[in-house]
Amino acid sequence: MFLLESLLVTLVKLVDSIPIPAPPTGGRGRPPVYPDRLFLKAFVIMMVWRLHKVNEFLAVLAAPTPEMYSLRGPLTDPQGRVPSRWTWVRRLAAVLATLPVQIGSLGRHQGALFQPWTDDARAAAIDSSVLRALGGVWHKKDREDGGVPHISIDPEVHWTTSGWHGWVYGWKLHLVCTAGRVWMPLVAERTPANAADNLQAPGLCQKFPMELRFLLGDQHDRGPDLEQRCTRRGCPVMTPTGGACPHTDDGVEVHRILHKTRSIAIENFHEQFKGTFEGHGQAPTCGLVATRRFALSAIFVYQLALRYRHDIGADLRVGPKPLSAPPDKEDQASPRQTASIPHIQRRPGKGRAT
Repeated sequence: MFLLESLLVTLVKLVDSIPIPAPPTGGRGRPPVYPDRLFLKAFVIMMVWRLHKVNEFLAVLAAPTPEMYSLRGPLTDPQGRVPSRWTWVRRLAAVLATLPVQIGSLGRHQGALFQPWTDDARAAAIDSSVLRALGGVWHKKDREDGGVPHISIDPEVHWTTSGWHGWVYGWKLHLVCTAGRVWMPLVAERTPANAADNLQAPGLCQKFPMELRFLLGDQHDRGPDLEQRCTRRGCPVMTPTGGACPHTDDGVEVHRILHKTRSIAIENFHEQFKGTFEGHGQAPTCGLVATRRFALSAIFVYQLALRYRHDIGADLRVGPKPLSAPPDKEDQASPRQTASIPHIQRRPGKGRAT
């Protein structure tokens, strides 16, 4: 219990030491009162404690426990103000829209800090992983008829097929991680399962670290747009050539080594990541916004855990096991068990802090 509490507080405080991309300028309206960094800390708490709704987050935060008391301080601005419930809802949605940019910025920062390419090739692996949707499935015939046969079906999800999983009704996590002895996520995005990998890959390419020299992908990742963008960055795309085996063309042994390197890196990362954040079963959330928050927050917390292990001199290849299961069944009562939903009163006045 105390290991998780100290680790959670440490991860929240680490958010103060990471670079934050500059917000877009020139927008209309009043500038935000609370910084984005405050809401990134909320993402960390929600992910570690598996809180998928704002009212659950506020209830846990109000629990009379030593851990929650130590976390309420970092969630206030320099003037000691705390966001209202409606501010939490609006700003968490707004910061979620920029979370892929934050993950890419933190990936580039950790690449310069960890130097994973000192002893390994400057290569990264790109792939997508499916996550089954929560509830029932919406069959093609019912979708064409325009009717949802059951309320448990998430209509924002779609179908995809995989050589390993078969037909899956769910989501996709598009990911790029380093291909070496350290599996460090660099870029991530969550989409419905029918999003084509070769159409999502060019957008991920814009957030790559400049140190990369090779991008290792699969046949479904290749596309002219991705090849042109990577060539301009000096980072060619290496994918299998396809065709009947065994291949006898020139360079077949080099391609075999590159494909094996990609497979070892991306498959091991997916297994470690899903094992840590319970991603082998159905998604714990419904809707694109909530599921995107769950998946991208998990990647962000994983990056912070790598930073924590780097700071204490631990092995970066060991997964953050204390994050894999919140201790709801411990002898000491958890914030979930002691918290109750607080009564939210509307503050007087027309203006609301954002």
